[in-house]
Amino acid sequence: MAGVSRLQYTSEARLVRVMCAGRVDLAFVLRAFVNGMDGVFIGGCRLGECNYMTHGNYQALNMVLLCRKIMAHIGLDPRRLYIEFMSSGEGLRFVEVMNAFGRQVTALGPLGSGEEADAAALKQRLEQVQRLVPYIKMAKREKLETRLADEAAYDDFFDMQEVERLFSDAPAFYIDPAECRACMICRRRCPVDAIDGAKNRIHVIDQNRCIKCGTCLDVCPPRFNAVRRIKNAPVPPPPAEKERTIRRKPDEKKQ
Repeated sequence: MAGVSRLQYTSEARLVRVMCAGRVDLAFVLRAFVNGMDGVFIGGCRLGECNYMTHGNYQALNMVLLCRKIMAHIGLDPRRLYIEFMSSGEGLRFVEVMNAFGRQVTALGPLGSGEEADAAALKQRLEQVQRLVPYIKMAKREKLETRLADEAAYDDFFDMQEVERLFSDAPAFYIDPAECRACMICRRRCPVDAIDGAKNRIHVIDQNRCIKCGTCLDVCPPRFNAVRRIKNAPVPPPPAEKERTIRRKPDEKKQ
């Protein structure tokens, strides 16, 4: 209605249309900040009035509540992320909200400067969180699907201690060189190509690229059981390059 009625709102905004607010993934919000956006606004249908009966707007709300806590955890002002619910016919309401959010972001200043944080360091922290999105969504799946009916519960739905534990308890995955048979299943199934390996070469997980999704653990054949899930402990160093060649026994070659 805002466009049809030719209502004016802040010109800094760039609209991205989605079928449902629930389609706005945590990774999308983080990517916007990584790319230098000073603020992210999410608009959705009124709670309880979902057009598709999926109630994705509740999921969008929960994602925003979690993302704000994550932003505070890494030193980014959570006021840079805002969500509002309204109907498509509320053009005036949309304009008011957009203009108010625009003024708020302007007052906060460019990303990083308002927080008095080094822009490069802040971007690095955002990218680190971005790699952990699959793990975060799995760890908080139940809460992210909750339908919050009481607005008073928003602020306390996720607390800072919970978010701190989320990152401190993040697992790591390691391929045991003694058990790896270089079957290449985990390498082929890794969604981010974080596993280095080849035929007759012990596979190694690049911990800097790993998104902690656990796919390698799930697909490793039980007869090998080579992938280890490590928590609250350092990851063992990978084997030296010259030690990664697997010398198979004659009976193994036949298999």
